[in-house]
Amino acid sequence: MCEKILKLLLVLCLMPALATAQKSPDAEKVLSLEKKWTESYKHRDITMLASLLSEEFVITVEDGNTYGKAGYISHSADSSVHVDVAELSDLKVRLHGNTAVITGAYHETGDSKGKPYEYHDRLTDVWMKVDGKWQVIASHYSVPLK
Repeated sequence: MCEKILKLLLVLCLMPALATAQKSPDAEKVLSLEKKWTESYKHRDITMLASLLSEEFVITVEDGNTYGKAGYISHSADSSVHVDVAELSDLKVRLHGNTAVITGAYHETGDSKGKPYEYHDRLTDVWMKVDGKWQVIASHYSVPLK
């Protein structure tokens, strides 16, 4: 009897871990789009960026400034900035109906107007599914305190 109870407790303890290990199709899709967004930014693929960002898109960057879709795309198209590394890590997606919240870490290196730079940020991105299509509606990047 005691052995059965222990087995039941073990299964109950493992259930949350098993549930998070299996991602839903929507979670997988949003993670894929998040990675596509990063690659599009790195390679200045403005057409792809424009398709991923909603018309109401807003981003808050490390210095506290905010930009809409047009401002972000303009920044991304700036030929004086060359991105060498743009990588995501520690990504977690949380689905809430037709809304997905992604948190994670971002690392970028490159040069801007001939001067090298490097960022290590934390990010929060909010995606929304409208008419069957996922688009990012809000993004926030911040620099963690050391």
